Amino acid sequence: MKIATIGTGFIVDWFLNAVSQNKNISCVAMYTRKKEHAHILAEKYHITDIYENLEEMLCRKDIDFIYIASPNNLHFKYAYQAMQHGKHVICEKPFTSTVKEFLTLSNYAKEHHLFLFEAIVTSHMPNYIKLKENIQLLGNIRMVQCNFSQYSSRYDKFLSGETPNIFNPSFSGGALADINIYNLHFVIGLFGKPKDVHYYPNIQKGIDTSGVAILNYDGFQAICVGCKDTKSHCLAQIQGEKGYAVIDSETSQCSSIKFYINGNENDMTIKQNDIALYYELKEFQAIFENKDYKACYEKLDDSQSVMETYEKLRKDGNIHFDADQQ
Repeated sequence: MKIATIGTGFIVDWFLNAVSQNKNISCVAMYTRKKEHAHILAEKYHITDIYENLEEMLCRKDIDFIYIASPNNLHFKYAYQAMQHGKHVICEKPFTSTVKEFLTLSNYAKEHHLFLFEAIVTSHMPNYIKLKENIQLLGNIRMVQCNFSQYSSRYDKFLSGETPNIFNPSFSGGALADINIYNLHFVIGLFGKPKDVHYYPNIQKGIDTSGVAILNYDGFQAICVGCKDTKSHCLAQIQGEKGYAVIDSETSQCSSIKFYINGNENDMTIKQNDIALYYELKEFQAIFENKDYKACYEKLDDSQSVMETYEKLRKDGNIHFDADQQ
């Protein structure tokens, strides 16, 4: 399984680390607008080919997958272009800026028998899977709380008057898109698409730097907090009539899982790889090697539920992207 990357940020470093830990996967090329941006990663992971011309890289016959970690607003453009060249795609979260873009990609992948994956680590983490397998122990669910708060390394620049991509509506940024999206995947992966949603953002310069998403289900509410302007203890709690479960970490990592039932603590934590992307990549490889298109497209259906919820929340919070006009 040969991969080429688009983007040079820290997430690409993590992805390439995951590639190096999985057998029979290799990265053979990188695309960047400026070669100097890719040199450090290329040297670190022994990648010889760096392209400044995307078309040239996409024409290579030996590349199976394109991994996309560009600014959010470019996910659709690059994914569509890659699939038009017959390449399978792994795209970072959030999948696209709009549901319309997502459906275009999903339909194209299914029509042309291509693999298309959203690189969202949550659903692949062993502890999340363990939680999913045992959640019935909690009885009827009555409340879910998730808090993923991480002070952005770019927030100070934003406050000083700059407009980093992640805080720019033109680049489809914001806290909901960048960080609360993990909470959405966490909750929707467990309980499905909610009946109704509302988003209460803290908005600065037209973008949400933090916010609270309320997901309404039959019999319970899910409260999802995502902040890029403050730091907090990150955790998730699921409260049922027979007990509760605590995930004492970001919902992206699900680093630990404990169930509390009848006053008894049951630690179900599975030791996980420090590089969370390891698990998603391992599963994508298995699906690719087994030509399991059914599994791939089922994951696309899950991503669609999240994308539809995400867009509804964003519009409820009066957050508008340039992509909405396209």
